[in-house]
Amino acid sequence: VQLQASGGGLVQAGGSLRLSCAASGRTFSGYTMGWFRQAPGKEREFVAAIKWSSNYAYYADSVKGRFTISRDNAKNTVYLQMNSLKPEDTAVYYCAADRSFGIVTTSTSYDYWGQGTLVTVSS
Repeated sequence: VQLQASGGGLVQAGGSLRLSCAASGRTFSGYTMGWFRQAPGKEREFVAAIKWSSNYAYYADSVKGRFTISRDNAKNTVYLQMNSLKPEDTAVYYCAADRSFGIVTTSTSYDYWGQGTLVTVSS
């Protein structure tokens, strides 16, 4: 199983980025696909998640209304559209897959992880 995250970069505050997570190696139907982030010196935190088989999504309060998670089943890819970026959004962003029935926000529940992509938001 491989999760390949991409799309990170340097952006000014107020700008936008779209992260992609290409999944391969198995069928992810029924899985939850999540995005987490880890800023320097901080613990990894939940950002957003979506059920692979539906449009049900869940967001951390800190990104609600600014970030949108979506998936393209044909491309086996999950996206994180990030708008109105703030300097505090600076972190390494990871995508992950979880076999749980519901959406879980705890990183230890997730079974597969991508390598991370760095997002830097300048003020």
